[in-house]
Amino acid sequence: MAVRPIRPEDVELELAFFRGLSARSRYQRFMQHLSELPPELLTRFTQLDYERELALVVLHQGRFVAVGRYAPRSDGTTAEFALTVADEWQGKGIGRGLLERLCASARDAGYAALYGNILADNHDMLRLAARLGFTESSRDGAEVVLVRRL
Repeated sequence: MAVRPIRPEDVELELAFFRGLSARSRYQRFMQHLSELPPELLTRFTQLDYERELALVVLHQGRFVAVGRYAPRSDGTTAEFALTVADEWQGKGIGRGLLERLCASARDAGYAALYGNILADNHDMLRLAARLGFTESSRDGAEVVLVRRL
């Protein structure tokens, strides 16, 4: 499997990846029910300012099997990550490897901390974050857990 930054010409691959996700995986990633990826999000996801943000894709046989990204938060000194692994590839260590790379890249880019908003019932992602040294920073009600890693 190859890992590389996402590129503007990856629009169709990103769209196919999104469409291949189960409704549950989509909800866990976007925290809302999306049946289609809005064009403005698709553009936002594939056209990045690589001086401030990063999106990495894992490819297998020319298809995305995982996408991980970070973008700066409003304070400019910390970043927020998001990670999605295709349903059939979950539990195989891909998410762990991708999140480790995102953490290292964010640190190299000078961010003081990396944050993530994870649904409280997304136990797999919460366990992964804990294994990689993220700690709970706060809970937004009972539904969303904010995790942080320095």
